[in-house]
Amino acid sequence: MGIGLHPNAVWYTSSGALLGAVLAINTQISLPPGSGTSFNADMTTSDVVETVEASAALGLSPVIVSTAPTQVLAKTELTVGRGDTLLGLLQKNKIAAADAHAAVTALNEIFDPRDIRIGQKIVVSATTNSAAPDLDAIRIAVGPGHDIIALRSTTDTFSATTLKAQTNLETQAFTGVINSSLYEAAVDKGVPAPVLVDMIRLFSYDIDFQRDIRANDSFELMFERRITEDGLVVSNGEIEYASMTLRGKTFKIYAYEHTENHIDYYNEDGKGIRKALMRTPINGARLSSSFGRRKHPVLGYTKMHRGVDFAAPRGTPIYAAGDGVIEKRQRWSSFGNYIRIRHGDGFATAYAHMKGFAKGYKVGSRVKQGAVIGYVGTTGRSTGPHLHYEVLKNGGQVNPMKVRFPASKSLTGEELMAFQAVRKSTDVAWSNAFAERDVASLCDGNESRSVE
Repeated sequence: MGIGLHPNAVWYTSSGALLGAVLAINTQISLPPGSGTSFNADMTTSDVVETVEASAALGLSPVIVSTAPTQVLAKTELTVGRGDTLLGLLQKNKIAAADAHAAVTALNEIFDPRDIRIGQKIVVSATTNSAAPDLDAIRIAVGPGHDIIALRSTTDTFSATTLKAQTNLETQAFTGVINSSLYEAAVDKGVPAPVLVDMIRLFSYDIDFQRDIRANDSFELMFERRITEDGLVVSNGEIEYASMTLRGKTFKIYAYEHTENHIDYYNEDGKGIRKALMRTPINGARLSSSFGRRKHPVLGYTKMHRGVDFAAPRGTPIYAAGDGVIEKRQRWSSFGNYIRIRHGDGFATAYAHMKGFAKGYKVGSRVKQGAVIGYVGTTGRSTGPHLHYEVLKNGGQVNPMKVRFPASKSLTGEELMAFQAVRKSTDVAWSNAFAERDVASLCDGNESRSVE
C-alpha cells in the first residue's frame, strides 16, 4: 500500500503479524535478551516486513523502537459515549484538530465514522511531544476479527486499511433433550441465539412451538462457524442440518445450495420445508387466544374469534407470513394499526393492534416472507400488547393452526439426485462430529461441542 513508518512512532506487532504495511498496535512486548532481532525507525517498510516475518518464524514478537528517545508513544483506549462523534472524541482527548480531521477523512474511505456505537472501543496511538500530541494511528474494532486502522505515513498524511484476522471453519454439532422449552434446552447446550432463532423459524412451518413441545422431546443441530486462530467467533454459518423429535415423530431438515449463495431447506425426501405462509409470524410469543368462539375480553359476551392472538412484549417485531402485496396499511376500526397482505392461491393474512408500522412499505408494496412489517402493540380494542393474526382463504378467515399450506418447492430429477448425495454427505458429517466428540471426551473428560 506504500505506507511508510512515521519516524517518530513506536510500533508493536502481535505475534509478529504484519498485514501490508500496517502493524497491529498492541500492548508492548519485550524481545528476549540475545534474540538478535533489532529494529529502528529508519528501516524501510520492506526491511520491517522481512524482519517481522523472520522473527515470527522463530516465535518472537518484535518491537520497533523510536530513534527519538525524548518522545514517548502514548496508547489510549477511548470509549464512545452518548452523543460522541469520532472527530469530537479525538479532539476531546487533546488530539490536534488537523491530525484528527486528516485521520477521520482517511477512515471515511472505508468506514463511515457515523457508524461508531456507544460503548465501542477506539485505540489511539500518539507521540507525546507537545501539548497537542502527534497522532500516529487510530484503530477501531468494527467486528470480531475485523479492525480498521488510520496510519500516519512518512509524508505526514494518513492512509486507512482494513485488518482481518485469519480464520478457520469449525463444525458445531449440538443435541439435547427438552424439559421446558426448546429455547432453554438449546441455550443450555451453548447454541448461539441467532442460530437458534433461524432454527425455530425453519421449523415453525410445521411445528407449533406453543403447543407441540413436550417434556423429553429432543433436538439436533449442526452448522459451521468461522473463528480466528485464537478462538474468537467471527460469524456463524448457515444451518446445515437440524432435527426435532416430538412425541416420537422426527422432523429433519437439510440445507441444499441450488446456486452459489442460494440455500434452501428440504426434508429427507427432497420436499421444501418452507410453506407459502408461516403459522406464527412472530418469535418468542405466547399463544394467548385460539381461533373459535370465546368470551370477548373487552365486550364481555361470547363471539367468534376469527384469528389467533400472540402475547408478546410491546415492540416485538412482526413478520410477513409469506411473499405478497400489501393491500391495507392503516389504523382501522377496533383492529387499531392494521396490515393485510395478499398472497397467492387465494390466501391473505392480517395483522392487528400493532404499535406501529415498519418503515419502507406502503399499500401496493411487495414484501418477502420474514420481512419485518410492524411491531407488537395494543392499539384499537385491546387489553394488552399482543398480535392478532388472521389467515384468510378466498376472503374468509380460517384457523391458522390447522389450515394446510402448500410447500414452496419439491426437488425432482437430477436436482433430487444431487440433493440426496448432499443429504448422505451431511449425515456422515453429523456422525463424524459426534464420533470425534466422543474421542475428545475420553481424552480430556469433558464434553466437546465442536469439531474442526
